[in-house]
Amino acid sequence: MIPETDAIYQIYLRNFTREGTFRAAIPQLARIAAMGFDWVYLTPVHPIGKTARKGSLGSPYAIYDYRELDPELGPEADFAAFVEAAHAHGLKVMIDVVYNHTSPDSALVREHPDWFLRGPDGRPWRKCVDWSDVVDFDYQTSPHLWVELIDTLAMWRDRGVDGFRCDVASLVPADFWKQARMRVNQYDPGARTERVPLVWLAESVHPAFLRRMRQDGYGAWSEPELHAAAFDLSYDYDGWERLEKVWKHELPIERYLEYLYVQETLYPKGAKKLRYLENHDQERIAHRLAGAELRAWTALYQFLPGVAMAYMGQEMAIDHRPDLFERDPIEPECGDPEFERYFRESLKATKEAKKNAPFFSWSVDEEGRVYCLRSVEATSKPQPVDRTLLKKGNYLLVARTRGEPAEEKIGASTALFSFEGTDLLSGDKLRVPAGGRLPDRPAMLIRLED
Repeated sequence: MIPETDAIYQIYLRNFTREGTFRAAIPQLARIAAMGFDWVYLTPVHPIGKTARKGSLGSPYAIYDYRELDPELGPEADFAAFVEAAHAHGLKVMIDVVYNHTSPDSALVREHPDWFLRGPDGRPWRKCVDWSDVVDFDYQTSPHLWVELIDTLAMWRDRGVDGFRCDVASLVPADFWKQARMRVNQYDPGARTERVPLVWLAESVHPAFLRRMRQDGYGAWSEPELHAAAFDLSYDYDGWERLEKVWKHELPIERYLEYLYVQETLYPKGAKKLRYLENHDQERIAHRLAGAELRAWTALYQFLPGVAMAYMGQEMAIDHRPDLFERDPIEPECGDPEFERYFRESLKATKEAKKNAPFFSWSVDEEGRVYCLRSVEATSKPQPVDRTLLKKGNYLLVARTRGEPAEEKIGASTALFSFEGTDLLSGDKLRVPAGGRLPDRPAMLIRLED
């Protein structure tokens, strides 16, 4: 299991530094750890196929050989040095696992073409036609496919990896993931424990995509099914369909916050969601939002139930998303140092709140300002915020998610609740009565006091 106080930093090595290598990334690990992250997650580190490449360098998700490292990233000694350095800084290492598909010229296509879906011409094919640089496994063909893939996972475990992020996990049978976890984590049925408790993160898919795959006759597994089989964490794409509409002002934020209750009650006990504002497949949040909105949403997503993830450069409000198929390094000099300071303070504060006060509830006022409470005691309902819990030891986040305040009018910028405490994002002491004026800040995270 992974605690929700953990935070994950995603690195796409090709574009993380100008050199694009393991060695060049090692000096950045101290900064990542100092920001408060607990994990570094690496997009695929394997050789990339040459057939049907997208762009000049190809996608890291079109893998040629699962057992090897991409020579462009560095040799085995450099990977080992990266893992060792990460561990020395208190960081765990997660690597991407891509078991829905390989490149069309992969080692497994060459050695075991019978392990793949077949197209009309009898050649290896894929479920998504526009994924033109890959071909998909057929998990019904042979148990030897399952053995090979699980053995590969065990090999990376033995190289020091602490967890796996499983690409499009929803299109791989849940029974496979169950077997993989039991073998790789070395489940002991007598003791009912895992000898090697690696963490498993499912990149689940958008509900619309899941539905389309099922309509097309393919196996596709939902988040509850994946969690029941093997996974500690899953992507928030089931909530993402609502979240993007909130950012476009097509839905009120309440529609997204209400869905948190569905996730909490529909999934198995202990299942956690990955919370993020961007990743390598999505637009940069600094491109979608700016100024007060960006700061408010940064604090809010870190405060939500679940494990927070940031994509490289997000902490600097970089608005250019690196090209997945080319050399396109992020440019730290184009980042915002003041926002990076804010990001660091926000992550530190939200981790403190999660550690000390595990129970979550929320309210939204008429101006769209969000009040999220983390309390030591369980709340009877996820919303609205129980005013009796606004007391010492609990944490209140007030976030102005609609950006700059409207023109002043009666009731605008007034507090929904009375509270007193320390704003962990600024260090200021605050005492605000119900209906009183709120400080004009994008977000405040108040450690409540009597």
